[in-house]
Amino acid sequence: MKKEILQCVAVVWVLLFSATAHSEPKQTEVSYKKDVAPVIHDYCLNCHEPGGKGFEKSGLDMRTYSSLMKGTKFGSVIKPGDSFTSILIQVIDGRVHDSIKMPYGMAGGLSKDKIGVLKKWVVQGAKDN
Repeated sequence: MKKEILQCVAVVWVLLFSATAHSEPKQTEVSYKKDVAPVIHDYCLNCHEPGGKGFEKSGLDMRTYSSLMKGTKFGSVIKPGDSFTSILIQVIDGRVHDSIKMPYGMAGGLSKDKIGVLKKWVVQGAKDN
């Protein structure tokens, strides 16, 4: 009798676990080309391309995936998989001194949605997709 109860409990547990595992929403992958590059184009390129103030000060060229991943003359700005310590996320998230908060001079900064896209992309490995 005790063995049958344990088997029933085990079956119920497996069924419940299976149901909850399938009910979790699938996390969509952020695309560099479709999701990240448009944000960079609209909010970053006016300064972070050769000839721009941000490029001249930091060396950060954001025109392409490879130039973004190269970083600045001071080092990398993206740590794939880690949005908290990635410099790019720190400066757009406002976790730095106001003088280097990005986009520079933009009152209020990027919207939470756009910051979320960039964070998610970094967390997912900052892929060139």
